[in-house]
Amino acid sequence: MILMLYANSCIERSTKPYIYSNVHDVPYNSVGLLLGTNKLLRSGKPNQYFAYRIAATVELYKAGKVSNIVISGDNSTKGYNEPQDMKEALLAAGIPCERIYLDFAGFRTFDSVVRMNKIFGQSSFTIISQQFHNQRAIYIAKFFGLNASGYSAKDVDAYNGFKTQLREKFARVKVMLDLYFGKEPKFLGERIPIR
Repeated sequence: MILMLYANSCIERSTKPYIYSNVHDVPYNSVGLLLGTNKLLRSGKPNQYFAYRIAATVELYKAGKVSNIVISGDNSTKGYNEPQDMKEALLAAGIPCERIYLDFAGFRTFDSVVRMNKIFGQSSFTIISQQFHNQRAIYIAKFFGLNASGYSAKDVDAYNGFKTQLREKFARVKVMLDLYFGKEPKFLGERIPIR
């Protein structure tokens, strides 16, 4: 419990200056990192986290705050492809195909952030997700000396987000342990240049 409280306080406090909720305040970065999530809930209903992240990404791109987008998510099983689902949603919203890059090995937030640097060659980028998720992602980025900021998508209501918020508390402890013990992403691979 003490470690959980410490991790939560440390992550929120240290990342506060780098998180934005108003698109006009977001500093320009060539690349935005859209963190993946599933399109549908287990019930088959649309996932609000997905819809809100897509909306935030489109807003950021159309405001000229990013020029390219890396979608990083899970594609570990057949028929489950977060990056592809998000790409299709962005294309439908008018984002050009040549501005979208897919990272199929973003199994965890830790992997997505580290791969932005080691695979996509980015040391400065804007992370796009809900605020609580951006906080953890930016904390990871700062640990590795990366210049990351975050644009916060709309959050879901307390009822629909309860399980996710509870899981986040444990995820913050885990990221502290991962960083302390020198955890590496599950996969790295060849570099992917962004034009």
